[in-house]
Amino acid sequence: MATIQFLGAAQEVTGSCHLLHSPALGRILLDCGMHQGGDVVERLPQEWYGFNPAEINAVILSHAHMDHSGLLPKLFQDGFRGAIYCTPSTRDLLDIMLRDAHGLYERDLERENIRRQRRGLAPLPPEYTIADVEGVMRACDPQPYRTTFSLGTAEVTFHDAGHILGSAITEIRFEEQGQKKTLVFSGDLGKRNAVLMNDPDLLAQADVVLMEGTYGNRDHRSIEETVTQLEEILRDAWRRGGNVVIPAFAVGRSQELMFYIGLLAHQGKLDDWQVILDSPMAIAVTRLYDRWLSELDSKDIKPLHDSDKNSLRQFIPRLHLSATVEESMAINKIKRGAIIIAGSGMCNGGRIRHHLKQRIWDKHNTLIFVGFQARGTLGRVLVDGAKRVKLFGEDYVVNARIETLGGFSAHAGQTELVQWISHFTSKPRVALVHGEPEALDALAERLWKEKQIKAEAPAQGQSWAF
Repeated sequence: MATIQFLGAAQEVTGSCHLLHSPALGRILLDCGMHQGGDVVERLPQEWYGFNPAEINAVILSHAHMDHSGLLPKLFQDGFRGAIYCTPSTRDLLDIMLRDAHGLYERDLERENIRRQRRGLAPLPPEYTIADVEGVMRACDPQPYRTTFSLGTAEVTFHDAGHILGSAITEIRFEEQGQKKTLVFSGDLGKRNAVLMNDPDLLAQADVVLMEGTYGNRDHRSIEETVTQLEEILRDAWRRGGNVVIPAFAVGRSQELMFYIGLLAHQGKLDDWQVILDSPMAIAVTRLYDRWLSELDSKDIKPLHDSDKNSLRQFIPRLHLSATVEESMAINKIKRGAIIIAGSGMCNGGRIRHHLKQRIWDKHNTLIFVGFQARGTLGRVLVDGAKRVKLFGEDYVVNARIETLGGFSAHAGQTELVQWISHFTSKPRVALVHGEPEALDALAERLWKEKQIKAEAPAQGQSWAF
């Protein structure tokens, strides 16, 4: 009998990881994500698999975000030698993201070991190396959307999840003791009518569905209202002087922001802002989006063509790409008139923390959050209204204006999740994953009341047989 074990993103948002086991299939891992929040040097040794990596036959990767892919190099270090299946553009994104994450981890580990040496402590060994990242990339076996491929005795198909470039809904069909079975893993589902992304594909048949519920307890503002709100925030920030700082995920959110800021500029609604993309990874990802424009929503990229710009990088008139450390540090000299987009999106690392150190205490500045902030992250602390925060070991007063734009989320809201799962006519068993408990409970309650769909939120480590 087949089982699915929920090992990560079970009643939590980060660390997506689920183990599908069947005598007919072997052991297949759905995602292998890293938990977000806290210091990565402290966090990595505490990451728990719940299985022997050497016994995993294959990994199916829904998309390249670190909370879905970030533990792949450690998995390889610990003995995994199977294939990693993903879409071609996910493979390209994964190469950028894992190398960037390793560079950050290596530098953090080096700093920690210097501190340990001063205290007379033994250095910490690395949890993985760049050789493990390269091993992961060699293991990738890219598969296009809507084309069935074989995985042992199973047939697997990737469908467009509409979340970020390359994101996939995974459909796995196999036979066990003469009985046909289907499991569908939604990965992260995007919103309908999200800019640049296609709408999530709709499926109808499955025995078990794993569906994300990040925003299972609420809907987003419409994108029209959100863009209007962004315009108003920027206009107010321009009047008050200072700069605007936007923590943004390097994949998806940065490109979406660039698109809408570009639209405001072409409509004459941007004042004289200079826009700075201060993230080597986001710059590399934006170039990748430009290369994969044919995979994006053709209606959304029409303004690029209408403005004779076939590139997101050319769509904003006053865009500066800040790649080097020296360029990033030079931004500190800009006292007003800059929109600074930098990672990480939850403020738990990267250049954004340096920009917060320089600006969060100044009432003339504005900090705009445009994505989900997980518990335990600095971003969540700020969104929840903290008056003081600690950065680089020092306390800072929070005087900058804090704004939140939920409409830019790359995740489906509650109503869209209900609509997506309602298309299944086979009445599958539904597992709600990738959501905090209150969000999953609210989604389960609405599904039962409106659609008579019984959905459960498995606890970490729990297994289902089917």
